Amino acid sequence: MPLICVKKKKRFYPHVSTRSFFSCMYMQDSTCGWLQGTSGIGLAVTPLRMEQMNLSSILANFTPDTLTTHSWGRLKAALSLHKKKTGMCLQQYTLTHSLISFVSILLFCFLFFYGPLLSMVQISYDEDISDAEKVYQECQQSGPLSFSDCIPPARMKHCNKIGEGTFGEVFSTINESNETVALKIIPVEGSQQVNGEHQKTFGEILHEIIISKELSSLNTKEFNKTDSFIGLNNLHCVRGRYPEALLKAWDKFDRQKGSENDRPDFFDDEQLFLILEFEFGGSDLENMNGKLSSMVQAKSVLHQVTAALAVAEQALCFEHRDLHWGNILVKNIKHKHNEFILNGTVHSIETRGVHVNIIDYSLSRLEIDGLTVSCDISNDEELFMGQGDYQFEIYRLMKKENNNCWSNYNPHSNVLWLHYLADKLLSIKYKSKAQSNQQRTLKIALKSFQSEILNYPSATEALMNCKLFQ
Repeated sequence: MPLICVKKKKRFYPHVSTRSFFSCMYMQDSTCGWLQGTSGIGLAVTPLRMEQMNLSSILANFTPDTLTTHSWGRLKAALSLHKKKTGMCLQQYTLTHSLISFVSILLFCFLFFYGPLLSMVQISYDEDISDAEKVYQECQQSGPLSFSDCIPPARMKHCNKIGEGTFGEVFSTINESNETVALKIIPVEGSQQVNGEHQKTFGEILHEIIISKELSSLNTKEFNKTDSFIGLNNLHCVRGRYPEALLKAWDKFDRQKGSENDRPDFFDDEQLFLILEFEFGGSDLENMNGKLSSMVQAKSVLHQVTAALAVAEQALCFEHRDLHWGNILVKNIKHKHNEFILNGTVHSIETRGVHVNIIDYSLSRLEIDGLTVSCDISNDEELFMGQGDYQFEIYRLMKKENNNCWSNYNPHSNVLWLHYLADKLLSIKYKSKAQSNQQRTLKIALKSFQSEILNYPSATEALMNCKLFQ
C-alpha cells in the first residue's frame, strides 16, 4: 500500500512536524486492462458501459484501500483537466451531418469494444500533467499571481498575524464584503528550509486542498450537514518576496506573543506560496482558557464538536485523528441555536453565544465515492513517543485500537478525542465562579460524560445516546 509519512509539530512536542512523502505515477499495461502503480498496486479498469469518463465513474472502479490521500488528490486533480483536453481535440474537425452520424457509429463501436484500453491511455496521459498544473487547476489559475493581485493594498493594510505552524503563517484581514477572513500562507516548492523543515511540494499540498474542500462542503449538503468544519472560501498560488505589510504584522505578533517561526524575510522573488482563504473561525480553545463564560458554554462546545464529528462520520466515514484543543476554534456569536442535519433529520444545539470550527486535517481519514483517503503514520515513531499531555496518549490509543493500520475505519478514534476534550473542559478556568449551583451541576454532568463516553463506538452513537446531549 502506498505510504504517506506524517510528522506533525506540536506545542508540547516540538520535534514532531508535518511532512508527507509519496510518489504517484501510473503506467499502463495494455494487455491486461490494469493500471500498475509504482508501489506495485494493480488498479482494475473495467467500464460496464460507454459513458463520459469523469471522476465518479473512474473512482468507482477503485477499491477503498488502493489509494491514500496524496494519490487520490493527484488523481482527482489530473482528471479535472480531462474534459478540456478532449474538447480541444474534437473541435479541430469540421464534418457534415451525415459524416458525423457515420463517425458516431464507428466511435460507439470502438469505445464499446476498446473502452477499457482507452480509459487506461487517457488516465496515463493525464497523469503526465505536472503537480503544479494540478494545483493551478484547483486555484483556477494558469500560473502564479503576485501578492498584490491576491491581497490588494486595501486588504493588505488590515492584515494581522493570528497564528503560525511549521507550515507557515496565518493572518486575518477583510474580504470584498468587509468580512474578517483568515489567510493561511504556505511556502511551497522552494529549496530553502522553513522553520527547520523542507518546504512542501505541489504534490504534497494537493491533498490538503482537496480534503479541506470536502469538509467545507458539508455546509451545503442536504442529508448530512454541518457548518462546524472551517469554511474554505478561496485559494491562490502567488510568487514573490514576503510583502512588507505582512512582515510588520509578523513582527507585532512576535513582540506581543513570541514566535517560534523563522521571520519570513529571506524568500526571493521566485518563491512560490499557496494562500488558502478560510472563514474567520475565532480563537483556538487552548487560548480560550479563562475566557469562556461558564461550563454552560463548555457544554455547547462539546455538543457542537460531537455533532460535527457525527455528521462527518455518516457523510464521509470520517476520523479527525488530531483533534487537540489547538484545532478547535471558538468564536462569539449572537444567534441562540445552531442547526445540523444527521441522516436527514434536523437537530438544533443551544449555542450559548459560541460557535465551533474544527480545523487541520493533516492526519484525517475519510471516504468518498468508495475511495479511502488517509495518511499512513504507522512508521512515524516520534508521533507516538510524545510526553507531557493526554494528547499524546490519544495517539498511542488510536494506534493500539487500529493495530497500526491507518486506512481502516475506526470511528472510536473520534470518541477518544471527545474524551480528551472533556478532560480539557474540566481543567480550564471560567469567568463564572465555580461555586455556583449551575457550575457544580454541569461539572458533575461533564464528569459523567467523561466516564461514559469511551463506551460508545462512534461520535454518532455518543451524540444520540449520551445523557448530556438529551
